[in-house]
Amino acid sequence: MAWSKAHKSQTREAIVTAAAELFTRLGYERVGINDVMAAAGLTRGAFYAHFVSKSALYAEAISVAAVRAKNRVLQGASVAPSASDIAERYLSRERADGGNDCCPLAFLATDIYQRDEQVRHAYAHVFKGFVRNIARADSRDEQSDVALQAAVLMVGGLAVARALTDDPMSDRIMEVCKQAIANLPDH
Repeated sequence: MAWSKAHKSQTREAIVTAAAELFTRLGYERVGINDVMAAAGLTRGAFYAHFVSKSALYAEAISVAAVRAKNRVLQGASVAPSASDIAERYLSRERADGGNDCCPLAFLATDIYQRDEQVRHAYAHVFKGFVRNIARADSRDEQSDVALQAAVLMVGGLAVARALTDDPMSDRIMEVCKQAIANLPDH
């Protein structure tokens, strides 16, 4: 008996959601297909009905993780946030510590370079979307160097803050990045 399209779609979504969580927390090398499938409540055999490789899953999981991270950053915002508001929410101790709020842009930055073109393209697509969202938040042109600077300060600041074992220095890095974003020119 063949599975319905709805069941296949739900199964694929469960796999990608589990992968997004695991990859952003642990990285590509520390997560196996068995880990993803167990987290999704499925057996390994179901994996290949949905993906040709672990790399293909990784590429898709990056996008899903980015949407989840974006939703967490914007959660509870009563009005459209500015780039400074986004930075305030994005550059936080909770996010630097990982928890349930892992951003693939910051958490996987050093891993992506080592992956295939499909994965690198997915990461670039997510980063460009992040820049576009920041540009729109401040009513800027999507090609704005200011939006790009803000994005790099957020992603880089969080990546470095996360890498340090010194919480006071980590917090200081995030604060300096927030200040730099707040001081970016209006044009």
